[in-house]
Amino acid sequence: MSQRSSESWALEPKASAEPASVDVLIPTCDRPAELAVTLAGLAAQREPSFRVVVSDQSREQPAWLHPAPAAMVRVLQAQGREVVVLCHVPRRGLAEHRHFLLKQAQTPQCLFLDDDIWLEAGALQRMSEALARLRCGFVGMAPQGLSFLDDRRPQEVLTFERWEGTVTPERIRPDSPAFGRWPLHSAANLSHLSADLGLVPGEWVPYKVAWLGGCTVYDRKALDDVGGFSFWTLLPPEHAGEDVVAQWRVMEKYGGAGILPSGAVHLESPTTVMDRRVEAYRVVLQDDAHVPEP
Repeated sequence: MSQRSSESWALEPKASAEPASVDVLIPTCDRPAELAVTLAGLAAQREPSFRVVVSDQSREQPAWLHPAPAAMVRVLQAQGREVVVLCHVPRRGLAEHRHFLLKQAQTPQCLFLDDDIWLEAGALQRMSEALARLRCGFVGMAPQGLSFLDDRRPQEVLTFERWEGTVTPERIRPDSPAFGRWPLHSAANLSHLSADLGLVPGEWVPYKVAWLGGCTVYDRKALDDVGGFSFWTLLPPEHAGEDVVAQWRVMEKYGGAGILPSGAVHLESPTTVMDRRVEAYRVVLQDDAHVPEP
């Protein structure tokens, strides 16, 4: 077990502590309350060993200086986790922020985790093991909005399709049938699917995605191989959909998958991305004949 429990919090860490196998990369901006909940979810993860990197672009003081996230940083450190907190300004956009975080990564796997996502205990282990077993470019859990548990949307899950056997590369573009999978991740659709499939604790199912935002574990070498988020230089500071571009590139070469059940919960706080007029794929992939002009 890589997590130190409470009876050991005051002991000096052993020099032979298990090295991290996953870097958890969290971009944040002006969300101290949400960041505290996100860090609390990480504190519930027992395996695998992981390291946390928080990169803050808040307009005033960094979020980790607020009492609640500061307390969660101390909990993680007491558990034996390395926590790195960074300020990254000026703001140059979402893609540049993710590019910066990826450069901090050191481990074979890296989890890009948004600052408004809570993970249930065991979620990180399921994703990490799934990525290793499926041997693809990324695996993720689409965050669920639990306020929608009573809102069943059967028409939005018609495109659900398991990965049977090997996860293979796919080319996704807005005019491809696979793009139509995107409603799968709306509301609490995956929670309903998991219940309908009768999944039991410890069981997980890989499925095909259009893309997967908010909570995605990458094979770091695969993400680096397709350029990561280095395309940020092509984008204006105000843009959206940077993770779509990175994932489409990874999927095209290595494949990618979502897994059920999703133990990621969206906090349903208001978005901090107010200007969405520029979709990253329309700019970065503008030379691709399959991408329609905006």
